[in-house]
Amino acid sequence: MQRRILTLLALSGLAACAGLQTEPEPTRVVFFQDEGATLDAPARAVMQAAAGPARSQPVTILGYGDPTGGAFNRTLATARAQHVAELQRQAGVPAWRITVQSRAPVPPDLAPIETRRVEIRFAAP
Repeated sequence: MQRRILTLLALSGLAACAGLQTEPEPTRVVFFQDEGATLDAPARAVMQAAAGPARSQPVTILGYGDPTGGAFNRTLATARAQHVAELQRQAGVPAWRITVQSRAPVPPDLAPIETRRVEIRFAAP
């Protein structure tokens, strides 16, 4: 009887430890229209899905831009990232969990849509 109890306790302890080792949350990506800083409905759905895990772990929001256009595209990349951060705050993510960075410009060999993206990267658990 004592052996069974010890076995059950050991198994429950292992199960609890296994629950602590969670997979990292995947990066979420939203895309913007040309020269704009607003999101369409599918992108807003991605934002809502990202808000859940972002409430409990730090996130870095990275805005990307086109290598042409100089300061305009750098400013646009930052504005897009800040817009995503604001939407995350409105969805209940604490502001202190959010870091915003501009990553403009994107290498010119990537697809044009890649220059209009914002990534939501989650910190490792």
